[in-house]
Amino acid sequence: MNDIQGYVPILLVWLASIILLQAIFKTSKFRLPPSPFALPIIGHFHLLKLPLHRSFQKLSNRYGPLIHIYIGSTLTVVVSSSEIAKEIFKTHDLSFSNRPANVAINYLTYNSSDFGFAPYGPYWKFMKKLCMSELLNGKMLDQLLPVRQEEIHRFLLMMKLKGEACEVVNVGDEFLKLTNSIVMRMAIGKSCFRNDDEAHKVTERIKESSKVSGMFNLEDYFWFCRGLDLQGIGKKLKVVHERFDTMMECIIREHEEARNKSTEKDAPKDVLDALLSISEDQNSEVKITRDNIKAFLVDMFTGGTDTTAVTLEWSLAELINHPTVMEKARKEIDSIIGKDRMVMEIDIDNLPYLQAIVKETLRLHPPSPFVLRESTRNCTIAGYDIPAKTQVFTNVWAIGRDPKHWDDPLEFRPERFLSNENESGKMGQVGVRGQHYQLLPFGSGRRGCPGTSLALKVAHTTLAAMIQCFELKAEEKGGYCGCVDMEEGPSFILSRAEPLICVPKSRLMPFPLCHAKY
Repeated sequence: MNDIQGYVPILLVWLASIILLQAIFKTSKFRLPPSPFALPIIGHFHLLKLPLHRSFQKLSNRYGPLIHIYIGSTLTVVVSSSEIAKEIFKTHDLSFSNRPANVAINYLTYNSSDFGFAPYGPYWKFMKKLCMSELLNGKMLDQLLPVRQEEIHRFLLMMKLKGEACEVVNVGDEFLKLTNSIVMRMAIGKSCFRNDDEAHKVTERIKESSKVSGMFNLEDYFWFCRGLDLQGIGKKLKVVHERFDTMMECIIREHEEARNKSTEKDAPKDVLDALLSISEDQNSEVKITRDNIKAFLVDMFTGGTDTTAVTLEWSLAELINHPTVMEKARKEIDSIIGKDRMVMEIDIDNLPYLQAIVKETLRLHPPSPFVLRESTRNCTIAGYDIPAKTQVFTNVWAIGRDPKHWDDPLEFRPERFLSNENESGKMGQVGVRGQHYQLLPFGSGRRGCPGTSLALKVAHTTLAAMIQCFELKAEEKGGYCGCVDMEEGPSFILSRAEPLICVPKSRLMPFPLCHAKY
């Protein structure tokens, strides 16, 4: 026993020497950005608390707008300024053309067979071209406009009935159901609002996928845990994947049977029809497999539903807390649309203040607080070395609140985005597509979100209709108040800590959709 105790100091010295040598090797090979003190094995994991974007902001405030940290054994760089974001998304866009995958992504996207997480290369370029020319382009969005309009009208009628019955409404849940219905009908022809068991199955599978993919997995960050599935997350992912795959096989076979029976070569009825046509095209430059089709639909279901719903919920919460802004938006809508018909997508271009409200919401509450990239090769950013295979977190939440670029950055003031406002700090020309780098809710560069146009159409039209049709008061802990708590939840999607609960009271008599039947 005494002999064993004698070896303990030697072992500790040996371990400390290895750690020291590793640190010296790393700093001598690369001039990395500044960093807090790291602990052995866990790196900087002890410094990170939920919500993660706030933890990163605190570290960046202390160590600079470009820092490096180790999450376990994974080298991660955090960007918190628009100037450095511009270097990444414009000057060195090709060096950051991949997105980091993890165990959950590999399961749910059929080993990155999708578009969102596919490695940069011929397949990704082909799918990008398809998205821009056939799948999510203006022509397809115009073709599926009646689908969006019908689902929004069905949602508004449901809200009207709940208001007449004085029922409280979990607004976030209803927005999620709406966005799920819109995306599902555009993608596969199914709706959540109908008594469609298959549509409800899709919704449940999406919820299961989001829940399990949001779990912290040791395999993703600690090399010695890879392949061990110590938390059982891999087993859960396998079950979720198999359920989703079985469901998608049924939906695809149903579409294939309908296509075989049809003798007419009409325009695709939905995105799945378009994907099947592309997969059957023998002259296609890249062959689209069945897994590619399923993975693309996963992207649509997971990327185009909760993010838009969260934006709508934050927008309404801000409007309830700022009644003068709500009234100004309502006057704009009433003056342009009137009270005899429902606002439509075609009207949005004539509602600049409404658009400014959505921009301001995306600035303060970006649904995805980070733009994630992975470096594909060694490069230099802001004078520091970024090695290949480094994860890059661009903190768009922090950039949207940077006092260097935003006057009174914590204040909800849509007027800052109106180009005719002659005030200090005016950002009227800044768009949401990332071209100015101070506002990045949809990313930027070649891997910016391909569904931006769809998301904005749904968000603008739905929010305008809610402002036009309803008076809303928030319910909090058994009573009504004029103030909504704006605390953020801990999830990776920037959702609210507490749901927004309201009773929607119709303000239009007669209601513009009173004769509609859905």
